[in-house]
Order: sequence, then C-alpha cells, then structure tokens
Amino acid sequence: QIQLVESGGGLVQPGGSLRLTCTASGRTFSSYAMGWFRQAPGKEREFVAAISASGHSTYYGDDLEGRFTISRDNAKNTVYLEMKDLNRADTAVYSCAGVIIQYSLALHDYEYDTWGRGTQVTVSS
Repeated sequence: QIQLVESGGGLVQPGGSLRLTCTASGRTFSSYAMGWFRQAPGKEREFVAAISASGHSTYYGDDLEGRFTISRDNAKNTVYLEMKDLNRADTAVYSCAGVIIQYSLALHDYEYDTWGRGTQVTVSS
C-alpha cells in the first residue's frame, strides 16, 4: 500500500493561485485512482477532483472545473491540484486520497482507502 504526503498549501490572497502536490511512496502508484478532497471548519468533507490511474479521465466537484485542475505524473509518483482565482470559500484543509481502481474514477470519500494528512489552504487578504 502507498503512503501519501501533501504539500504546497499556505496563505494566498483572494484571486491568487496555488499548486498542491501529493507525493506517494511505493511502487504501485500507477494502479491508483487519486482524488482531492477538502474540509473547512465546521463543514463536511467535500469532493474536489478525481483522476484515473492512467490520468486519462478527470472529474471535478460542483463549480470547480475551470478554476481547479487535477493532473498526475506516474513517473514521479505525484498528483497535482492547480487552483486559480481562489476565494475565501476555498479555505480548507486539502487532502489527497488513493484507491486501486483500473479504468475508472472514485468520486466519493468512502471509496478511498489511503489518505494523506492534508495541507492547509487559507485564502485571505
């Protein structure tokens, strides 16, 4: 089983951009469908984006496509989340997750069996 570590979070002004990185240990990363989720204080965990094991398929949470882009580099065991035009509602802890699925996506948190610890993103002036 892989282990996941997120990085790239921080404080950004409204309208700014960030790129989050999720780095996996282990040699089976290319078999994992990956996802990003976020959780703001006092709110439920929210689906952000998912990408298939090959990287050929992606899917985004409501109203996030266009501002957020998920991608992966299997040679580097990494998955990325590019975020632009950030606003205060994007403030949350962002976590990446993985599950072994071939040729499909996982869109719900209960489908994932491997999680990182998260990275804080704060959008504030």
